Amino acid sequence: MSQSKHDDRPQPEAGSAPGGVVSSRIPGFYKLGVDERLRTLTETIKLSPREVELLGSGCLTVEQANHMVENVVGTYSLPLGLGLNFQVNGRDYLVPMCVEEPSVIAAASNAARMVREGGGFVAEADPPLMIAQVQLYDVPDTELGTQAILAEKESLVAACNEAQPNLLKRGGGTRDIEVRTLESSTGQQPGMLVVHLIVDCCDAMGANLVNTVAEAVAARLAELSGGCFGLRILTNLADRRCVRVRCRVPLSVLRSERFDGMAVRDGIVLASRFAELDPYRAATHNKGIMNGIDPVVLATGNDWRGVEAGAHAFAARSGVYRPLAIWRAGDDGLLHGQIELPMAIGTVGGTLRVHPGARLGLQILGVKSATELGMVMASVGLASNLAALRALAAEGIQQGHMSLHARSVAVAAGASGAMVDLVAAELAKLGDVRKERAEQILSQLREGAGA
Repeated sequence: MSQSKHDDRPQPEAGSAPGGVVSSRIPGFYKLGVDERLRTLTETIKLSPREVELLGSGCLTVEQANHMVENVVGTYSLPLGLGLNFQVNGRDYLVPMCVEEPSVIAAASNAARMVREGGGFVAEADPPLMIAQVQLYDVPDTELGTQAILAEKESLVAACNEAQPNLLKRGGGTRDIEVRTLESSTGQQPGMLVVHLIVDCCDAMGANLVNTVAEAVAARLAELSGGCFGLRILTNLADRRCVRVRCRVPLSVLRSERFDGMAVRDGIVLASRFAELDPYRAATHNKGIMNGIDPVVLATGNDWRGVEAGAHAFAARSGVYRPLAIWRAGDDGLLHGQIELPMAIGTVGGTLRVHPGARLGLQILGVKSATELGMVMASVGLASNLAALRALAAEGIQQGHMSLHARSVAVAAGASGAMVDLVAAELAKLGDVRKERAEQILSQLREGAGA
C-alpha cells in the first residue's frame, strides 16, 4: 500500500537498519486503532494479506493445535503487541510480544526509547552450546571412572556426531565432554558421576538434538565407568549459551515530574543494590526482567518454561539467588545497565514447524539466527527491568500500571467502544481501579448520554 501525502498516521523515523525495519521508532503508534496499526506494520515489513489475516484470527486453527498437543478441544488467545524503539547493535527491531499483563509492552517500549537516546543496546552472545547430561550411578571408583571416560573422549565425540549427522552437516555437533563427580565412591560404597555432552545446536533450541546424543552414548559411558546409566536428558541451566547486554541511559530522559534525572538514576542504582543484597527483592527484580523476555519467547514459538528455568537457576548459581541485571552510575554520569542470562531458544524446528503465528513473529523481528534472537530477547528483558525500576524510583509502580489496568476493569464492568476509554480515564483519575467503581461510572455516563 503506497503512502499518501495526506496520510497523517505516525510514521517510522528515518534511520539505518540493514536487513531489518527502517526504524522501530513509530511515535504515536499507541494512539492508532488496531486497523491503522496493522496498516502501518504491513507497510513497514511488507506483510501479505494472508499474514495480516492471521494476526486478526489468533494465528492458530483448532486443526493445527490438534497436531501440537494432546486432547485438544480448542485454542486460547492472548494479546499480541509490538515492542517499539528497540535498537540492538545498531539495528532496529519491531518486537512481537504475546502477553496478558497490562503495561508490559508500553513500559518496555518506553524504556527502549530511553536507551535509544544513549546509543541503544549493545549485545554479545556465546555460541549456541547446549548440555546433555548422562547420569551414571553405582560407579565403583569415581576417580578411575572419570579417567576412563576422558581417555575415550575422541571416540565418544565421534559417536555423538554419528547420532546427529544432519546437525554435523549444518556446522554443529558435539564439541566436548566433561565429567563431574556428584557422589564420590568410598570404601564399598559406589558413587555417582554425571557426564556433560557439550553440543553446538546451531539455530535450534536443541532439546531433541542433545537428548538423542545422550541416548546414543549412555551405554558406552556406563561401560567405561563400571556403573549403570540413569537419566539421559538436557539441562535447562544452559550456562554455555549465555547472552550479555549493556546499555547507557542519559539523565535527561530519566527525569520525571517530581524528580530530576540524577535523583531517578540514584534511585534506580539503590533499587539495584537492594536486589543484589536481598533474594526476596531479587525474585521480584528478575520477574520484571522475565516480564519482557517471556512475551517474546512465546510470540516466536519458543519454550518460555525452559527459558524461565534457566534464568532462575543461573541467578542462583552462586548458592544465593541474585539479580540477573544490575545498574550503576557510570563515570560519565549516565545510568549504566547490564544483564547476563542463558538463552536457549531457536529459530528452526519445534513449534515453528506447525504454528504459523510463531513463524510470523520471527518474520516481524527479522532475525537471521537464534543467537541474534537471544540478544534481542535479553535486551527486552533489560528494558523491562529499567522501566520497572524507574517507575519505582520516580513515581511508584502502581501509577502507570493501574492506568492501563483500568481499561481491563472498564471492559469487565460492561463498557465497550468509546466508553472503555472514558471509564478507564475516570478510574485512573480517582485512583480507584475497582470493578464496582467502574460500574458506577459507566452507569453515570450512560445516564448522561441518554439525558
